[in-house]
Amino acid sequence: MPKYERNQDVVASLTPEQFWVTQESGTERPGTGKLLRNKEPGIYVDVVSGEPLFASSDKYDSGCGWPSFTKPIEPAHVTELSDNSLGMQRVEVRSTYGDSHLGHVFPDGPRDRGGLRYCINSASLRFVHRDDMEAEGYGEYLDQVEDIR
Repeated sequence: MPKYERNQDVVASLTPEQFWVTQESGTERPGTGKLLRNKEPGIYVDVVSGEPLFASSDKYDSGCGWPSFTKPIEPAHVTELSDNSLGMQRVEVRSTYGDSHLGHVFPDGPRDRGGLRYCINSASLRFVHRDDMEAEGYGEYLDQVEDIR
């Protein structure tokens, strides 16, 4: 089993936006994330630790301005914390091993797919295309990714 951890060399190499989002719990502007409109098959991993977080088969267009998913690909890799900042009561989503801020989860997702909307910043994610998953060590998740879209 791969070992996922917070890698300080990776943290030091993050872009300013990636650092602000993942390390300082920032939020990218809606509609600006590079992965928002990605429809390719594959998985989304933590930009800091590489831990697998979401599958393309669970991604959907929620219209909120950020990539949205119905569930994590590996629930143990996602930590949910109470967030009462900005005068709102929300649930923050962080990667378990990388401790990266990912976004928030809301109970307004598709009812037929569990009812949750994981609203995630593109800056906290790295996309691994289905064709590269085996080579990058994510082959065990191929069965959770659609063949074509």
